[in-house]
Amino acid sequence: MSASLTNLLDLCPADARSALLTAMAELRQPSYRAEQVVRRLWINPARDFDDMSELPAALRNELAARFVLPRLTLAVRQTSTDGTEKFLFTMADGQSIETVAIPDGDRMTFCISSQAGCALACAFCATGAMGFQRNLSVHEIAGQVRELAMLVPPVRATNIVFMGMGEPLMNWRAVSPTLTILNSPEGFGIGARHITVSTVGVLPGIVSLGQRPEQFRLAISIHAPNDELRQELMPVNTKFPLADVIDAAAAFDRRVTFEYVMLGGVNDKRVHADELASLARDCKAFVNLIPLHPGGGLGFHPTPRDGIHQFANWIRDTGVEVAIRRSRGLDISAACGQLRVEKIGRRRELTAS
Repeated sequence: MSASLTNLLDLCPADARSALLTAMAELRQPSYRAEQVVRRLWINPARDFDDMSELPAALRNELAARFVLPRLTLAVRQTSTDGTEKFLFTMADGQSIETVAIPDGDRMTFCISSQAGCALACAFCATGAMGFQRNLSVHEIAGQVRELAMLVPPVRATNIVFMGMGEPLMNWRAVSPTLTILNSPEGFGIGARHITVSTVGVLPGIVSLGQRPEQFRLAISIHAPNDELRQELMPVNTKFPLADVIDAAAAFDRRVTFEYVMLGGVNDKRVHADELASLARDCKAFVNLIPLHPGGGLGFHPTPRDGIHQFANWIRDTGVEVAIRRSRGLDISAACGQLRVEKIGRRRELTAS
């Protein structure tokens, strides 16, 4: 991508409009032409400037000489018998990321990635096993939603969860403007309460998310209800101890969800339920129990279904609200990072710059 060309898809809609208005003035074009292009960025996304047939051909050529609309390449598409779809995208430098589309009645939830790989090395996560490659840019994060909207027929999101590859709050510089694009009426127009950012508990990022005026949702990956076990499963607990994470969740002025993956014989005993319920009461959190996807367990085994329901009942008996996430995509590589690992391998060295 030429450094002299402006990437419109890395800009929030207001900034893209400003850049386009300047260009239209220089090209002696009416300002409404800028509005036409803004609409084709996210609302009705265009594959390239040639795709914008509402513009004169000469103007399309002029815009292509000033701006770029970079694409992600769809490498693999898998469809489960339950309707869940998983997509593997390749980016310009050859790195790959995953996106999952989960239908549920009139809802379509996209699970999107914010990094290529992940540095956190959680013991049970396939993404952590591949190591960290790099942060994604705005157009690569929002572009996952954009690319699915350009499929034939289009796949459009009603809900977004930042629960794909990577830790979103360690890439806040790109995630924050992406949230604006997802939520803006000039972007994808998805309500803030339908957009959830999931984190292991990166404290500065939780503060930054809480300072935004929109009602974006926060989910915290707890996965162990005490420091000793959490340290074994999630090395990041050294930097962000459980007590500090709970304090941050309590200070967050909107409802928080605890994500808790059920690991057979590891974190699913009665004592763990009691500890988890206590933490949830401390910050009025909702608990979401996640059955371990058998394809992404890295040596761990799922808690049996009856055991998950018993665990939920133990928590519910303390007055804490709890739900069990329905397993989806069991017949495809739907675990986070699983498809990329299968297709490419655990680690792909960064291309020398």
